[in-house]
Amino acid sequence: MSEGATETPLATGRVVLVALFVTALVTAQLTAAKILAFDIPVSLPVTGSTLVMPGAALAYALTYFASDCYSELYGRRAATVVVNTGFAMNLVLLALVWSTILAPAAASSIDPGTFAAVLGSSTSIVAGSLCAYLVSQNWDVFVFHALRRRTDGAYLWLRNIGSTASSQAIDTVIFVGVGFWLAPTLLGGRPLPAAVLASLMVGQYVLKLLIALLDTPFVYAAVALLGERGSGGRVAPTE
Repeated sequence: MSEGATETPLATGRVVLVALFVTALVTAQLTAAKILAFDIPVSLPVTGSTLVMPGAALAYALTYFASDCYSELYGRRAATVVVNTGFAMNLVLLALVWSTILAPAAASSIDPGTFAAVLGSSTSIVAGSLCAYLVSQNWDVFVFHALRRRTDGAYLWLRNIGSTASSQAIDTVIFVGVGFWLAPTLLGGRPLPAAVLASLMVGQYVLKLLIALLDTPFVYAAVALLGERGSGGRVAPTE
């Protein structure tokens, strides 16, 4: 196969994975304020038979799929750039949203209060989301490549699940702890009770961990499709 044909899937994959990462990230930021509740057929400690979690959990879990695929195909440095650029773009998103909220509304506009309620997440939730993102996404990239080095490039499933499971735990604790307890306390608001905080943490983490387990075959498929790699082979430098 020619060099150009070999590089085309990688070039396409870079654009697709970055687009997926940013889309999921922006969606997570805009949906963070809604609290979701899913009934499950079994009763778990802390949560009981209902998993309670912020709305961002669904979209945010997808960012780890995209970042793990990107890490595998393009290396740690490239993935770190994407993660930290995503953090900066989060700030751009918030600036654009709030500038629109604060701008004067025309008479034909939808109700400004409704608009602000839907798009303007609280300061506490935004603070928790950004802190959690910056720490957990960089940790995900670090652990992914640490596992890759230790296994000499084998066991993609291990680094996908291992990095995501640990980083999602960090993300969940920071996001819920800062967004629903620490920030409200510091800002004079009303933090959630400890039992509710624990339920949010457990419910969110269980869902994220389940997604990490289910998306592993899709990580293999994406890497095989875009990187045309053999088992245990390398597509891009890992540093």
